[in-house]
Amino acid sequence: MAALDRVKVLVLGDSGVGKSSFVHLLCQNQVLGNPSCTVGCSVDVRLHEYREGTPEEKTYYIELWDVGGSVGSATSVKSTRAVFYNAVNGIILIHDLTNKKSSQNLYRWSLEVLNKDQQPTGVLVTNGDYDREQFADNQLPLLVIGTKLDQIPEAKRNEVLTRTAFLAEDFNAEEINLDCTSTRYLAAGSSNAVKLSRFFDKVIEKRYFSRDSSTIPGFSDRKRFGGSFKSLHYD
Repeated sequence: MAALDRVKVLVLGDSGVGKSSFVHLLCQNQVLGNPSCTVGCSVDVRLHEYREGTPEEKTYYIELWDVGGSVGSATSVKSTRAVFYNAVNGIILIHDLTNKKSSQNLYRWSLEVLNKDQQPTGVLVTNGDYDREQFADNQLPLLVIGTKLDQIPEAKRNEVLTRTAFLAEDFNAEEINLDCTSTRYLAAGSSNAVKLSRFFDKVIEKRYFSRDSSTIPGFSDRKRFGGSFKSLHYD
C-alpha cells in the first residue's frame, strides 16, 4: 500500500488557551481529561478525506504540530520554536474567548512564523503595535479557533463573538468557536466540522494542486517542499 500524502498544519496560540485539548478532540474524538503544558512541540495525526463524496476524493494525513505557547525570553524561545516552522502548509490560530490578550497575541504568533528568519521580537503585544499589513498578502491558509465558549456569560456572548469575528476577518480566515470539553462541537456534520473539512481541503489544494505549491508566499526563505519529509515528535 502506497504511503499517504501529508500536509503540515501548525497549531499556535498562548499557553493555556486549549491547543492540546483541541488537537486531542479533533484527532481522537475524545475530551482530553487532564491537559498539561506542551513543552517544545507535540505532533498528532488525523486522516482527512479530501473533497469527500466527489470523484476527486482522496485520503491525506493531516499532521497537527501543537507548538508550546510559553513566551519567556524573546530570543531564546523564538529561536527554539523556529525549528518547527519549516515546510508549513497551514496554520490554526487558537485563542481563549475569555482572555482578550490571547486573541491580540494571534497577530504576533502569525508574524513569528511568517518572519521566522528575522530578528526575534517575541509574541507579546504592547499597545497593539503590530502591523497587519505584514500578513495581509499571506496566502497560507489560516483558521481561527476560539475556545472556552461555555465560560462566557450569556449576557456578554454577543459582544465577545462580535469582537472575535473582526479578528478572523483580519486574517481572512474562517472562524470556529467551541468548548473542548464537549465532543458535540466537532461532531460529524456540524457546521464546525464542515468548516474544518473546508480548511483542510484548502491546505491540501495549496500544497498539492496550486501552480505555486513549491513555495509559501510571504515566507522569507521560500523553501521548496520537495524531497523527503522527516516527522519529529517532541514530548
